[in-house]
Amino acid sequence: KVDADLIWELLEREGVTHYCGAPTVQIGLVNHPRARRLERTVTAAVAGAPPSPTLLAQMRALNLRPIHVYGLTETYGPHTVCAWRPEWDELGEEEQARLLARQGVAYVTAQDVRVVDEQLADVTADAETMGEVVMRGNNVMKGYFDDPDATATAFEGGWFHSGDLGVIHPDGYVELRDRAKDVIISGGENISTIEVEQAIVAHTAVLECAVVAVPDDTWGERPKAFVTLKEGRVLTADELIEFCRQRLARFKCPAAVEFCELPKTSTGKIQKYVLREREWAGRERRIN
Repeated sequence: KVDADLIWELLEREGVTHYCGAPTVQIGLVNHPRARRLERTVTAAVAGAPPSPTLLAQMRALNLRPIHVYGLTETYGPHTVCAWRPEWDELGEEEQARLLARQGVAYVTAQDVRVVDEQLADVTADAETMGEVVMRGNNVMKGYFDDPDATATAFEGGWFHSGDLGVIHPDGYVELRDRAKDVIISGGENISTIEVEQAIVAHTAVLECAVVAVPDDTWGERPKAFVTLKEGRVLTADELIEFCRQRLARFKCPAAVEFCELPKTSTGKIQKYVLREREWAGRERRIN
């Protein structure tokens, strides 16, 4: 069990210098009543899901130094790190947090990380053209146990295919936009759930959220937001949708908002598939 109260007690009493935690763990820490700026800097590795710039800025304000890393079980943990660049020191806090939210560049122990199209050609490094994140190196698995077909698919073209979609910036830093299976296709337009989630958590009343595709008779799919509010805060669905409209293209804004507790794994990762399957199963029941 993740106990934010105990973590703050240990940070203060035991002289902790480093710890690791998924974004949902960090959210619990920065919003806990005991949260205060620490006298010494504590380094925190953040991984498991893309952290929002809002969360990273909140951590830095508490003197928690986030090290943002990205990887998969198939890469034996982190494969990339958002390595801090000295010139970022001159930027404002908001811009620093935005840059730190990118997934970064390959670890020194890894080989390359690329963003490629369907022909395995590198996409343009313009921070806009999306492709799949692929990687290789001695930290990447040899294959799936006793499953040569799945292994062949995962390593098509000699690179491990992550299943994550992203862009690459002119400076070579990778930024995830979504899991391929999570992208919402609404009326022929692709909507990144990560982009919508980051807009939602920028609201001061929102603790955390998950965005998934739900069926729509007109557009095929539309985004729906499942939102947990901070203790004591009140917010309506209409207010949150209007907040998103000030930050996103209108078609990307959630068509519906449900306030609830989010389903999570034992390590704190939000189980989007539970929410998605519930919504689509409900549609099947209505049809039948």
